[in-house]
Amino acid sequence: MAEQYMVGLLGGVIASLLGFVFLYCNFLIRFRGLRKLNRAASMEFPKKNSVNKTGKSEGVGTTDIIIVGAGVAGAALAYSLGKDGHRVRVIERDLNAPNRMAGESLTPGGYLKLIELRLEDCVDEIDAQRLLGYTLYKDGKEARVSFPLEKFQSHVAGRTFHNGRFIQRLRKKVASLHNVSLEQGTVTSLIEENGIVKGVHYKNGNGKLLTTYAPLTIVCDGCFSNLRRSLCYSKVDIPSYFVGLTLTNCNLPKENYGAIILAHPSAIVFYQISSTEVRCMVNVPSENVPSVSNGEMACYLKTQVAPKVLPELYDSFISAIQKKGNIRIAPNKIMAAAPHLTPGALLIGDALNMRHAITGGGMTVALSDVVILRDLLRPLHDLSDASTISKYLESFYTLRKVL
Repeated sequence: MAEQYMVGLLGGVIASLLGFVFLYCNFLIRFRGLRKLNRAASMEFPKKNSVNKTGKSEGVGTTDIIIVGAGVAGAALAYSLGKDGHRVRVIERDLNAPNRMAGESLTPGGYLKLIELRLEDCVDEIDAQRLLGYTLYKDGKEARVSFPLEKFQSHVAGRTFHNGRFIQRLRKKVASLHNVSLEQGTVTSLIEENGIVKGVHYKNGNGKLLTTYAPLTIVCDGCFSNLRRSLCYSKVDIPSYFVGLTLTNCNLPKENYGAIILAHPSAIVFYQISSTEVRCMVNVPSENVPSVSNGEMACYLKTQVAPKVLPELYDSFISAIQKKGNIRIAPNKIMAAAPHLTPGALLIGDALNMRHAITGGGMTVALSDVVILRDLLRPLHDLSDASTISKYLESFYTLRKVL
């Protein structure tokens, strides 16, 4: 069982590192989507631009598109649609900088998507580190696996960074657009009438219950989405947990390369998140997760994991364990994309599907979703016929399968 588990992890790592699909999906998407986009440009849509309101609430007005969530997917989508002239209302539960372990590693394919979206400057001025690949370690042997970047310009590479810094750069770009509103609030439910989503109910920062309407609502509120069940058949598996530490006063063995130790019982991943910090992620199978609160996790890390850590990182690893509040834990969620088509609404990013975090592909998939959806919506100037728009946007779920 343990050997199968390790083989699965190794397969995930290699699939991530050698996945040409991440680098060339922009060409594939454009090729496969060209006919659909051309057909969309010639489709006839109703000329009226109104939305039927439900209930007695007057709400806070109407807009073209509501986006739920301003993480990587939501913020990038809001900026892209805003630049294309759409009126967009973004509702995000917390506009403070996120403090999380996820979303810290962007593949070269994800960086190419940032370029397509004209958001590549969002990895500037946040002390982001270039990532060219990973060095794999197992049983005293090592192998360097590089991203296939030979055909790209020198600035194209992966990036690793503090997630919160990256998110705030994206949100700053969103806030610069006059036709996009960015508001803190928690969406509590979708507004439906005759099977068509008309808008959302949400609580603003003061706890006041509000209503807003739009012909199209795009849900991208991440892996903890509370709206997922309304829009897809969600079956979430948690095969393991990542235990995270922040290491200081150390350097990885190979510059611009992360390190992955394929050890038993836990695989260990290291990568830079700033010029002075290294993220360590320890993969712990779900059936064997020690408690952090009672000290069992610290003991597990010292006795079971530390002996497998590279010598040049060992002292910093032990110091990180001993630092109060430095041990964090997060589930590795896996969920296949299984949407049920709902007129007036669409689900994208981690709210739609997730893969094991060790692949490092989550942000790349989210940004690719944004590129596909932006290109599909670009020819459309009227979104008021929800049924017609819904049938047209079915192609989104087909085009994204290339990833």
